[in-house]
Amino acid sequence: MNPIYLDSHATTPVDPRVLDAMLPFFTEHFGNAASRNHPFGWTANKAVAQAREQVGSLIGARFRDLVFTSGATESNNLAIKGTAARAPHDRRHIVTVSTEHRAVLDPCRALERDGFRVTYLEVDREGRIDLDRLRGAVGSETLLVSTMSANNEIGVMHPLAEIAEIAHAQGALLHCDAVQSAGLVPPNVKELGVDLVSLSAHKMYGPKGVGALYVAKRDPAIDLEALIDGGGHERGYRSGTLNVPAIVGFGKAAELCGESADSDAVRLRALRDRLWAALSTLDGIHMNGPMEPRLPHNLNVRVDDVHGESLLKAIAADVAVSSGAACATASAEPSHVLRAMGLSDEQARASIRFGLGRFTTEPEIDAAAEIVIKTVRHLRR
Repeated sequence: MNPIYLDSHATTPVDPRVLDAMLPFFTEHFGNAASRNHPFGWTANKAVAQAREQVGSLIGARFRDLVFTSGATESNNLAIKGTAARAPHDRRHIVTVSTEHRAVLDPCRALERDGFRVTYLEVDREGRIDLDRLRGAVGSETLLVSTMSANNEIGVMHPLAEIAEIAHAQGALLHCDAVQSAGLVPPNVKELGVDLVSLSAHKMYGPKGVGALYVAKRDPAIDLEALIDGGGHERGYRSGTLNVPAIVGFGKAAELCGESADSDAVRLRALRDRLWAALSTLDGIHMNGPMEPRLPHNLNVRVDDVHGESLLKAIAADVAVSSGAACATASAEPSHVLRAMGLSDEQARASIRFGLGRFTTEPEIDAAAEIVIKTVRHLRR
């Protein structure tokens, strides 16, 4: 029997409907979208344009404000480093959050080496941002505020509209890594006032290797410097031959998420709560982060008297989940997210993350809970 897959924050399977949309663009419609002189290129270009509309529609954006990239890591780097490269001399300060993904924290640290000042906001014990602290950190010299819409480990959701208001009051831009939320709780960029949004297809049942950066239309325009030069593709923001099959898949995945996000969120929240109700019958089990506001498919727990890696290894053949640590090795550093919330190294190492998905079933939840409970009791003995 295949393991029960409960690691959807790491990646999701490609939806069969997405695969069906992609397949013709590997063989039948194989043209280069930049080839404007024949039908092969026209077909590819039309497909890319449709995908741009589909992805834009998911987040309430205009199609022309989306730049296709290789994934969220590139999108985050383009948003942060690309903005910094064009920063005025009097705006060389960036504000981010200590619980951000490494694809945000590491570019910020790189900019510190280039002379930028970066403020890493602390969070409370439930992983939430203190808006008063944010207000105190953002000033007239702040270029950019960068925060997730929802955390990739504990699922806590941040108040983007309020954060945008604080940033804009000082003339700063707001960048949002929306990778974890876009498929189930898509941010409406116009309603929230977000300026830059990073997206990734493989977290919403699309293919790996493709993402997008939303760049809001503003006056004056947001000035981004390209990280990749050569050909001027994607309005000069990101050169390189477009990965048409993957972009088509991204578009279809976004369309499907737009159609089912509300109902999927309700179903997954019920399954998540069912999983927690079963696991909470164990003594010494604790939830990391608040139940609300939280992504509906996320559950992150720690278990007293059990090392998280030992539990992961013991259930690996039956249930696919992740540790709170950065990687699944015995020598891995404890999760920087959980430590930022005030957990000890021991507590962080005793934590595991469950990520439910579109294809998760109730029998799988019941079976997974039974396996985890049985294994915890065995390890404690």
